[in-house]
Amino acid sequence: MRAVLELLDGAMRLAGRNERGQLTYFDADPSVGGNDTAARPLEVFLQAMMACTAMDVLSIVRKKRKTVTAFRLTADAERASEHPRVFRRIHLRYELTSPDATEQDLQRAIELSQSTYCSASIMVRRSGCEITWEAHLLRPTASDSPVASGDVHGR
Repeated sequence: MRAVLELLDGAMRLAGRNERGQLTYFDADPSVGGNDTAARPLEVFLQAMMACTAMDVLSIVRKKRKTVTAFRLTADAERASEHPRVFRRIHLRYELTSPDATEQDLQRAIELSQSTYCSASIMVRRSGCEITWEAHLLRPTASDSPVASGDVHGR
């Protein structure tokens, strides 16, 4: 993997470019010289970790030939108050809408992601961060609005 990061202005706005030319923008809070025009680096880091585990879960559920009609992942993260301000705790809330997946399908997909496949989550956990999760399986209704059918809680 290779990436390039460049300063875009006289403040703190940065653009990262990956090998395929795709851009990610970053900025900082005005209190530290930024203009607050883009996400902060650790916000992107958290979202990247979420995308990693989400892709695992979706792939695993689909490999079981289950239908995914919607998916949502929410994270609540707590950082250390002193520098380095690393993540201390992250709680993930997975919401899968499927007419045929089971709670066991969803729970197993999350467990496999968190223990084996999601490099980002595993790297964060190895740094000392506690990652917990909860899983919610939703069923689509005739009007296409999900109705909760059950909850599964993880570590």
